[in-house]
Amino acid sequence: MVLRIEGLSKTYGNGTRALNDVSLTIPPGMFGLLGPNGAGKSTLMRILATLQEADSGSARLGDIDVLRDKDAVRRTLGYLPQEFGLYPKVTAEDLLDHFAILKGITDGAERKRIVDSLFEQTNLQAARGKNLGTYSGGMRQRFGIAVALLGNPRLIIVDEPTAGLDPAERVRFLNLLSELGENSVVILSTHIVDDVSDLCSRMAIIDRGEIRLEAEPAAAVDSVTGRIWMRAVDRTELAEFQRDFAVISTKLAGGRTLIRVYSETEPAAPDFVAVSATLEDVYFAALRQQIGAVR
Repeated sequence: MVLRIEGLSKTYGNGTRALNDVSLTIPPGMFGLLGPNGAGKSTLMRILATLQEADSGSARLGDIDVLRDKDAVRRTLGYLPQEFGLYPKVTAEDLLDHFAILKGITDGAERKRIVDSLFEQTNLQAARGKNLGTYSGGMRQRFGIAVALLGNPRLIIVDEPTAGLDPAERVRFLNLLSELGENSVVILSTHIVDDVSDLCSRMAIIDRGEIRLEAEPAAAVDSVTGRIWMRAVDRTELAEFQRDFAVISTKLAGGRTLIRVYSETEPAAPDFVAVSATLEDVYFAALRQQIGAVR
């Protein structure tokens, strides 16, 4: 089941154009949607999750018209928003059971089997009887995924799921998402490049409501290989280098500033060295519109 998005646009009442003619083809597996805050990621996710209307365009999940047949989408959708509320004094088991009933799983024996399986899958079996108010950030996210997985969804959307997680929780959560991508279309919306680099077979970069690049991560990195250069500069020189070169990122190290430059040829200044390209370089180069779509 492939998700096809064509010409999707959305402008808010205050004049902010959140999406501008967005088109994507998203196959089964993990798909990363990268972009800075305010790029349009959450708007796109909410439209696909049937929580918001688009102004124009289309989206189809297999034979389902996502924009018009919202009930059909909701029957096969699992959605974990960036922020979601939980009842802190309710146990995880009671709340998941409640959500299962709301999802239409009314048979008690079947519901118990599903709830047990989801706690096992999200590694929350030992904590299922605890109040949700005692859960860590990573445990809350895994519980959110358990809720999203009710009904065996074919489309799973997770919006900024690892923001605020400690490294160990992040790894556990990403491993869980990777397993889910084996049987469903999973869209991972994030501004964290490593999340996409570690997990996704395809990706897109969105900025100011427009798709800047759509590619396989490895192919995207290959497209900038041999075009990334680095050197150290004094802080007082930074503005000059930013004016004269396509500086895609900067990093402070040992009291000096390391700059990374995108250039087809060796920059016409001393001390630049060629460096291995990374997906982060692709991301920043795409935001600067130094590179376009890579198929």
